Amino acid sequence: MPAHKPPETGLGVDVGGTRIRIARISREGEILSRIIEPVQASRDEFPAQLLRLIEQMRGPEDAAIGVGIPGRVLGQTGEIVSAGYLDIAGFDLVGLVSRKTGLPVRIENDAMMALIAELNCRSKFRDKLVMMVTVGTGVGGAALQDGRPWYGGGHAGQFGHIVVADDGPRCNCGRTGCVETLSSGTALRRLILQTELPEETRTEDLFSLAEKSDAVAQAVLRAWSQPMQRALETLVSVADPDLILVGGGLGRDMVQALNTLETRSPWFPVPFEAASLGDDAGVIGAGLHALAHKDGRLAETA
Repeated sequence: MPAHKPPETGLGVDVGGTRIRIARISREGEILSRIIEPVQASRDEFPAQLLRLIEQMRGPEDAAIGVGIPGRVLGQTGEIVSAGYLDIAGFDLVGLVSRKTGLPVRIENDAMMALIAELNCRSKFRDKLVMMVTVGTGVGGAALQDGRPWYGGGHAGQFGHIVVADDGPRCNCGRTGCVETLSSGTALRRLILQTELPEETRTEDLFSLAEKSDAVAQAVLRAWSQPMQRALETLVSVADPDLILVGGGLGRDMVQALNTLETRSPWFPVPFEAASLGDDAGVIGAGLHALAHKDGRLAETA
């Protein structure tokens, strides 16, 4: 009798602010094995690290590779327009990885990969418009319409650059007052340092103090979450999504802070909730997206 062929799996790669994760992902979205290590950000070191990890993890059942990176990626082609702290703008990562491995390769913004994983757990929203805002070092975003990536003109989803304060801090994009400058992890650290709170104050400390009516902690959380509230209201007014997931390393904290704010307008109720997969969302989504791409199931919306 012929040997039983193991089910196909996808290799998912998630490139974060400090670490790179690679995992073998089943078609059901289960992590079967993984490697995590500090990321190398230079133009020479990152591609070499990525190829090494793929070779180290790869098995005969792996049928496709997905890579989620920070920054702006043209969804239909995988062209890297910018990649945050990674020095790989313009680098043909799809071509390099596909040539070295012989496998189909899909590259997306990391928020898109995370959203794909989260939607895999929410079957009732697979035929809806679902958006995601990720809160970490910066603020990212992505959108799925009927379960398919929505890219707009090419790289829609830069929700961190919704302007919420004309007199706000200058953003890396060149404008001032983007929500990324006011509601990211970087912004929260700056807000804490502007007070007399200890430098090592964490979000859980802020919530604990706020529950005890500490005015400083309450003010910090309000200053951090109100710009995000305005940004989410803008998403609702423009696109009217069925659900907005708030994820990233500080996603749950942001949701907790948002839930303390009053609704500013009955016109724009925000259907938001915390993402549920935490740091695993990126690699799971990358693996699932790679398999869908290999299967020809990605009829992207433009």
